[in-house]
Amino acid sequence: MSDARTTGPAGFGTGVLSRTAALIHTLLTVEALLLLATAPGLAGLFLLAPDPANLPLAALCLLPLGPALSGAVHALHHRSGDLTELHPARAYWRGWRLNALPALRLWAPLLAWLTVIAFTLTHFTATGLPGWWAVLLAAVGAGSLLWGAHALVLTSLFTFRARDTARLAAYFLLRHGRATLGAASLLILAAALTALLTEALPALLAAPLLLSLLHSSRPVITETQEDFTA
Repeated sequence: MSDARTTGPAGFGTGVLSRTAALIHTLLTVEALLLLATAPGLAGLFLLAPDPANLPLAALCLLPLGPALSGAVHALHHRSGDLTELHPARAYWRGWRLNALPALRLWAPLLAWLTVIAFTLTHFTATGLPGWWAVLLAAVGAGSLLWGAHALVLTSLFTFRARDTARLAAYFLLRHGRATLGAASLLILAAALTALLTEALPALLAAPLLLSLLHSSRPVITETQEDFTA
């Protein structure tokens, strides 16, 4: 799948300032649509008390996030650098329609698995397990999130069966360590913003974070195009 950026002929809409304006417009539009698509779930999430007993309800509130993120990645990948050829809203909703079900097939099991891990860690003293189990569970959770980052990019840009996407995402975890480290740095940044400032900030910066994920995932995208698509 090629990057559908349009450069167009030299002239209005193709200069540095125009490209910058096009990028800002795309980021703001995608961010607004992502927040709109996840608004009911995010509203419910912010109303929940910070109690481990509410983790299953929090997972339900986060279900719309998978398709919304997939639509955003699709729109950002297919963004135009030409100020006269901007259609970010159209690209977003097209990506959402195409990828909503494929994204949910992977996002829902991942969310359930992460919920089990989080619930176990918040009730760890009741399990009677040795402390190193908590470290192991945390590492498994982090690895699952990194797998999810690769799966998000693959689901948003390519058409594979869910099990094939899952296998490719696992394959790329070690195959492209730099891309995985890039995804890890973004997850750490999002966690730090949540812990130090407010949990709303990563949501408000979702579009630039996803654009950074796309840039770090270029080796994954390129190899998938060359070796796993017709």
